Amino acid sequence: MYKFAIVEDNEAAAEKLAGFLERYANENNEVFEIIKFHDALDFLDGYRTVYDAVFMDIEMPGIDGMEAAHRLRRLDQKVILVFVTNMASYAVKGYEVNATDYIVKPVYYGDFELKLKRVLAGYQAASEAILVMRQGGYVRLLLRKIHYIEVQGHRLMYHTEDGIVEGSGTLLETEEKLKDKGFLRCNKCYLVNQRHIVGVNGYTLMLMGGEELQISRPRKKAFMSELAEAMGRDNVL
Repeated sequence: MYKFAIVEDNEAAAEKLAGFLERYANENNEVFEIIKFHDALDFLDGYRTVYDAVFMDIEMPGIDGMEAAHRLRRLDQKVILVFVTNMASYAVKGYEVNATDYIVKPVYYGDFELKLKRVLAGYQAASEAILVMRQGGYVRLLLRKIHYIEVQGHRLMYHTEDGIVEGSGTLLETEEKLKDKGFLRCNKCYLVNQRHIVGVNGYTLMLMGGEELQISRPRKKAFMSELAEAMGRDNVL
């Protein structure tokens, strides 16, 4: 089941979006829970991270959708955000709040269906995980939460948003499992998640949070080529 929020001050427009979501669910054997908010402050007041996606009108009284989106991102960095707007020019500012997409009014079902498929694909990608074998059993790690994987002797160290998880196996086997998932080999010791790369300075790879990894000289050319290719196909988990 997916849970969606519609933040739209116009009742007719909100009903139209909700109707499109219900139609998609019926035609694709999905289950959607849809909650409508006619005021951005009502939506943000007591906000809990329970939504899979938020459809946000930009032009609203009180605080507009852009301001509401900035406040939302201070509360929830992960939820998928889609702007709904009368003017496409507003939507270009979506990068400031990591908006996934935008829909221009008047909304037609064919266009909405394509956008929704993109939203669901993004959610499914964000939910991809790997089972890490460890002493006494397995642990499931979301790929998007893994910063990089490091080999230490005969153990693999998964550096994640929630700390380090120790597992068994080889880096080569793990690299094969994560092929085409945005994980790149920068040297013989590290497999790094492209999602968390913020820059490259010479042979130093900079990650979110300030961590730095070294790119080996033999791997530099291939790594940069793979990084450019991955970014070109938007392979970010």
